[in-house]
Formats: sequence, structure tokens, C-alpha cells
Amino acid sequence: MANPLTIVFPLYPQLTQLDFTGPFQFLSRLPGARTIVASAQGGEIEAEGGMVFGRTTRLADIASCDILCVPGGFTATEAALDPDFLPHIRRLGLSARYITSVCTGSLILGAAGLLVGKRAACHWHWRHLLSEFGAIPDPGRVVRDGNIFTGGGVTAGIDFALTLVAEIAGDDYAQTLQLGLEYAPAPPFSAGRPETAPPAILAAYEARMAPLLPPRAAQAREAAAAMIRV
Repeated sequence: MANPLTIVFPLYPQLTQLDFTGPFQFLSRLPGARTIVASAQGGEIEAEGGMVFGRTTRLADIASCDILCVPGGFTATEAALDPDFLPHIRRLGLSARYITSVCTGSLILGAAGLLVGKRAACHWHWRHLLSEFGAIPDPGRVVRDGNIFTGGGVTAGIDFALTLVAEIAGDDYAQTLQLGLEYAPAPPFSAGRPETAPPAILAAYEARMAPLLPPRAAQAREAAAAMIRV
């Protein structure tokens, strides 16, 4: 690939860092890749758990990109209501070659009006909120609809990134990258999906998340109501 490939990762406070760092590790190795880590105001962004990313570029200073990759986080629906953040997601997405997200990052894409009538993945617990934005929730771990690639919850970001690498640079390149990074997941438990998790584990998780659902659903509805004005 002779031409540079500009990849923008827009960050926001308290995002889930693996939603960002997993895909970054793979996509940054695409031939010709130029990565830009951005945020609404530029400077430092603190992720969930206290990890800090510094020297981010102000989103308003980015004219365009080839790939837009939006990570998720418990604050995704807050970011979807941020007037200093969301309009830039729409602006960059409308001209991007590929519009992508990981986990609840798809809710941000939805709020930006980029998923209307499109199939999209999301973390399983929040996937139903995609319908607020006219998107079609899809249970796939990696979902493609045209030039939109979305990954499911958190670790699905690596699978999504490899899928996109193969799309851009070919299967052989993607497999070589997978080998070099020794991506050969072998989890000690089969609890990574609601369909395979022990019932007691699933029930405990859903009980823990239950208090978070009403405020996030309300934020999603608010963002959806404002979507036409973004």
C-alpha cells in the first residue's frame, strides 16, 4: 500500500481501554498506517481504571480519516450526548473509508446517525439499545454491513481488527500479524458469552448491571431524540 492510511481513535473520559488498545495494536501495523489518538479537547484522557492517555489530538483539528474506530465504555452514552465530541464522530464518519467501533462504541456511532438501517454489534448486555438509533442489533462477534465494521464486547475488538486487516491487506498479512502477536485465545472458562456462561454467573452479572441500565437507556433515548440535529 503506497498511500498513507489515516486511522483515528476518538477517546473520551472513562472509556474501556482494551476497546481502544486491542484494535490499536493490530491496526497500527497495517502497511502505511498513520494513527491519530484524539479527544474532544485534546491532551490527557483518563480511561476506566485510571490508565491515562496523553497528547491526544483535538478532534476539531482532524480534517478527515480513512478509518474511524470508536471504542466503548460505561460512559459511551454520556459521550453520545457531548456536543464537543459527537458532531466530529459524524463528520469524520461520513467521509471515512471504514466506519468502525468496538463494544458500546457502536452506540456512539448510532447517536451520530451513522447506523440507520445498518446491522451492528455491541456488548451483549447493551446491544438492544442500538435499536434506539434505527440500527439493527446483531449478536455476531464481528459484524460487517457495507463499510461499517463493528465488534462485540471488549475482547471482540481484536477479532474485529484482524477482520479489517484482512479486508485491507489480505488474509496472509492478517494471519502473519496474528502469528507475530501470538493471538491464540484459550480462555480457562467458557463464561465469555451469556449463551455459555453458567446460569448463576449470568444472573449475578445481570443483577450487578441492573442499576446501570435505566440511566444508560435514558441517555440513549435522549441521544436518539437529538440525532437528527447532530
